[in-house]
Amino acid sequence: MFHLHLKKRVSLKRRDFIKTSAVLGLASTIPVFAIHKGLQKKYRIGILGYGDRGTGLHAVFNELPDLFEVTAVCDTLDFRLANLKNYADESSVKSYKDYRAMLEDRSIDAIVISTPLYLHFEQAKACLEAGKHVFLEKAMTHTAEQALELQKIATKYSKQTIQIGHQYRYSPLYFKVKDYIRSGYLGKVTQIEVRWDRNTTWRRPVPSPEFERQVNWRMYHEYSGGLAAELLSHQIDFIDWAFETKPQTLFATGGIDYFKDGRETFDNVQVLARYEEAGMVGNFGATCSNAHEGYVFKIRGSKGTVSLFFNDGYFYPEADQLAELQQVDGVSGATKLNWMADKKGIRLIDEPLKDGSFYALTDFYRCMEENALPHSNVMNGGDTAIIVALANESLRDGQIKRLDS
Repeated sequence: MFHLHLKKRVSLKRRDFIKTSAVLGLASTIPVFAIHKGLQKKYRIGILGYGDRGTGLHAVFNELPDLFEVTAVCDTLDFRLANLKNYADESSVKSYKDYRAMLEDRSIDAIVISTPLYLHFEQAKACLEAGKHVFLEKAMTHTAEQALELQKIATKYSKQTIQIGHQYRYSPLYFKVKDYIRSGYLGKVTQIEVRWDRNTTWRRPVPSPEFERQVNWRMYHEYSGGLAAELLSHQIDFIDWAFETKPQTLFATGGIDYFKDGRETFDNVQVLARYEEAGMVGNFGATCSNAHEGYVFKIRGSKGTVSLFFNDGYFYPEADQLAELQQVDGVSGATKLNWMADKKGIRLIDEPLKDGSFYALTDFYRCMEENALPHSNVMNGGDTAIIVALANESLRDGQIKRLDS
């Protein structure tokens, strides 16, 4: 029957061909995050928070030597500062234990904030007041109130760039998905399924017990937004961006269901978000006790499903859409659709991708040079922080939360 169905459709009308074959040109709308010639200056960077994320970003800065030079790092823990030798000539980079002292260095143009979540608001505010550009890791703030206040503060510093570290807004793959959604190739999307699972304690080793809360801050409510902030905020932010919407209501549930080790943040969570205006339901879940599927991100529409991984993604058309796309590709002789071997799915991107931080930091440079608004900025980053904060409130009190429009 499938082949008969295709045969009936062979007399494809020209207007249908044009409409359907537009998918072949979707890649042209993806911005290019590249190093541009004619650079105006090299920006001097201070990294505030020199743990796994801070050192990881230092490595990315080292890939962009024409754009950036890391001249200072700051951390309260000596054993973290000792890692500097792995990323730079220690004689060329100053080390600080008090970030306020680092901010007094007028030669530093921008500060990267990769500290525990509870410090984000205070430190971002201080960096702006010191005249620095800011790259602030996600989630933007620990509480909804802090998000609103930082949005207000940022309006006073319009000449300074403040970019939030939601990397999906910079990935060529995720730009491609946004284009598929905007162009209608998924049809009417009603369901989003997200899982980010692992089978690990999520703890980091500490040199001695007094460092427990400083190193394993993710385990404690006072410092952390837990799995919702550290993992699920990525996909929550992407949905807000891709559909230009946010949920009107959400409910979250979970518990400390596996690791009975004194932690406070849950090791098993599920967030259910209702996007009333868009007519969608989002299911966002994470656990620390099963890694079978690992990373799952599926966007389901009436015409097809997008299935995403970190650096790869596929579009699986529904039956009618599949037949139409196969026919268009056959009639046009086009080779831009990267079909899977079984011809039932299309690979969304075929070039090797860099780490998402590479694209984000490259665009951070552009925004500082042009005084441009980042794709991930204090307004949309704040919206995501508010959603995450409300999800965590729901996790604790078991109540449905409603977001203001």
